[in-house]
Amino acid sequence: MTVDLEALRGGLVVSCQAYPGEPMLDPRTMAQVAQAAVAGGAVGIRGKGLDDLRAMRPVLTVPLIGLVKVGDSGVYITPTLDDCLAVADTGVEIVALDGTRRPRPDGLSFARTVTELRNRFPDVLVMADCGSAADADAAQDAGADILGTTLAGYTGERPKTDGPDWECIDEVVALASVPVFVEGRIHTPAQAARAIRHGAWAVVVGTAITHPTTLTGWFTEAVASA
Repeated sequence: MTVDLEALRGGLVVSCQAYPGEPMLDPRTMAQVAQAAVAGGAVGIRGKGLDDLRAMRPVLTVPLIGLVKVGDSGVYITPTLDDCLAVADTGVEIVALDGTRRPRPDGLSFARTVTELRNRFPDVLVMADCGSAADADAAQDAGADILGTTLAGYTGERPKTDGPDWECIDEVVALASVPVFVEGRIHTPAQAARAIRHGAWAVVVGTAITHPTTLTGWFTEAVASA
């Protein structure tokens, strides 16, 4: 199914991900979390892991952005062409992958990866998770349908800011001729609104909505410091 990006414009995409060792790392649980986010107004969902994506797709009424994570450093977000094909095969409308200029584990360029993915799944859109404006520019030239600011502050090219990297966001929006999804360290509704005012096509929020361990930690620290 081809997704109409206009349906996501000006909206909130919720990232529903759990991590190894966490009680919520279960496909049925994450599918329910995703359904709850849609009930709250999410126009799209971003999910991780083939089992989670297979559980989510049949029960969701909104577009699904899919990815896998292999490891936790370097190029680890849907890092290879085989990973991209496996994610697309779950039925997601958008495949998110590392969109940086760093070498990929399988030796293929980002552009070759996108081309081969489209050859197999012509209706699937590609979201490039970028760490800088230079990444975004290169990914756009290579055919990405969506540019994400997901990796700003995580690749060593830019410092990691406490909240969203507004400078990077502005730079990516200024150069983009495709939709920009602002993602990364958006922890409040005010920050999400600001992202839209800065030109985001859509805003992706994960931790501040769907990660209770982190949320509890914020409150625990505040209470302890009082």
